[in-house]
Amino acid sequence: MKILTLTLNPAFDIHCGVKSFMPERENYMRSYRRHIGGKGVNVSRALHENGVESTAFVVLGKQNSADFEAELSACGIKYVPVYVRGRIRENITIHPEEAPETRISFEGCHVSAETAGEIFDMILPLCDENTVFTFNGRMPAGLSVAEIAPYLEKVKATGAHLAVDSGTFTMEDFIDVKPWLIKPNQEEISRCVGKEITTAAEAMEAAQTLHAKGIENVMVSMGGKGAVLVCSAGRFEAQVPKIDVISTIGAGDSSVAGFCAAFAAGKERGECLKEAVSYGSAACLTAGTNPPKKEDVDDIRKKVIITEF
Repeated sequence: MKILTLTLNPAFDIHCGVKSFMPERENYMRSYRRHIGGKGVNVSRALHENGVESTAFVVLGKQNSADFEAELSACGIKYVPVYVRGRIRENITIHPEEAPETRISFEGCHVSAETAGEIFDMILPLCDENTVFTFNGRMPAGLSVAEIAPYLEKVKATGAHLAVDSGTFTMEDFIDVKPWLIKPNQEEISRCVGKEITTAAEAMEAAQTLHAKGIENVMVSMGGKGAVLVCSAGRFEAQVPKIDVISTIGAGDSSVAGFCAAFAAGKERGECLKEAVSYGSAACLTAGTNPPKKEDVDDIRKKVIITEF
């Protein structure tokens, strides 16, 4: 089974280490790292690091695409570039020594509906019932969910398994498109159902609401609290081991990668959830948006507890 990822809104993720972050003051940087990112790219990098191949379709602003492509090649992932005018956006994450990180995201390149159509003209012939296709990330400037939804329907019509992980999608959008998999985090599922979700039981109930609307797999990630999955095979909760978190950036994308990797390998849904949280937790042990290391995934997997309800 092949895995395809699409990143319409990639980014350079810039990570700045500071002793302490003080708003309205000048802050001196102690360390600097820059990685390529964008949710689909993160999924493909996580898969590649763990021995699972994919093809990443990536929209690249021409002004600074060379640096991005150099890093894509260095990562070893297979990718198909789609060039547009403008610059690839930059995300700046500030990491104080003893405080939560702060993230500043810039707007990326403009992507028209016409360009989206050209991208899907390349993707659709590759899709069939043995394909997992992930659509990840916020919609770029110039493109709306209403404009992209018909293309996602065409992907589904090929028999491909459509995974959507996008903060731009509302609950109504998810219900209209009915992806094979969605993975809202705790904040996103709260926004979807219109009330604050704080516990695994509440997340399970919210996921059940979306599953009942026709979404086959609803996985809710809850950070250190683990994750829940409601699907046609049942309801599952994953408890994860305590870890010393280095960075949470990209952990959700890695969770999607883990779920898709396990499904592509023919695993049952409880095992798909286990792989998802193993990838996601392992991603928190790497700096910035670096992908989860295989040895960390293997170690965490042994400690994950899956409960079926």
